[in-house]
Amino acid sequence: MIKNKYLIQRRVVQISILFLYVAANIWGWKVLTGNLSTSVFLEKIPLSDPYAVLQMFFSGALIASDIFIGALIIFIFYALVGGRVFCSWVCPMNIVTDLSNFLRRRLGFNQIQKRQPASRTIRYWVLGLSLLLSFILAVPAFEFISPISMLHRGIIFGIGLGWAAVLIIFLFDLFVLKNGWCGHICPLGAFYSLVGKYSLVRVEHNESKCTLCMKCKEVCPESQVLFMVGKSSEQVLSGECTNCARCVEVCDDDALNFSIRNLIEQKKQGEIK
Repeated sequence: MIKNKYLIQRRVVQISILFLYVAANIWGWKVLTGNLSTSVFLEKIPLSDPYAVLQMFFSGALIASDIFIGALIIFIFYALVGGRVFCSWVCPMNIVTDLSNFLRRRLGFNQIQKRQPASRTIRYWVLGLSLLLSFILAVPAFEFISPISMLHRGIIFGIGLGWAAVLIIFLFDLFVLKNGWCGHICPLGAFYSLVGKYSLVRVEHNESKCTLCMKCKEVCPESQVLFMVGKSSEQVLSGECTNCARCVEVCDDDALNFSIRNLIEQKKQGEIK
């Protein structure tokens, strides 16, 4: 397998999506218009962020039929493929946080900070708070302050103060908390973790091939999902897995690979309640 094959593919997908949005704004291309919150594909197919639409619903806004259909399309896609595929294959902030995580490893910061001082459940509280504030303030609360939206819209329409938010997250992930934004705070990641809880595309661990080098856990942005490494042969079933494939790439033992979830068999074994 080509080293960093999936990393290259992820960057190609992320940059290609950004390029299509920019091309629509600069040259009037009609392949993908709008932004990550609301888009139109080929001038026919509506695409909407279901989390943004959920905030609109809580704020009391009337949801247009095309926006609802667009949210349903995206929801079904990520529910089948894996909700947090968005985080590693689409979200532009992933490029920033991946760079920060890379520098942390190279500078040895991960060895200094042996234990994470924050819980990964924080993001679910932020998710709930964003919906509560949307209801109270009658506006989509997170959309107004989302650094993801700031970065994405800034790239498409011109960067303003969005760079400040991006820089803060980069420095926070580098010096304060490993995978701080994506792994602990971002409510969009929490939302897609719930959406992809029963998705089909999964990373699978083969214990018989594992030599316990732990390279996979070192690079994984959600290392808690790899609890089975060196212990048992099973699929990574947590919705918090981003399917970024970094663990697959760094495993020299070929103990980690992609597979399709067997829902029927898991139902029989009582793994799905």
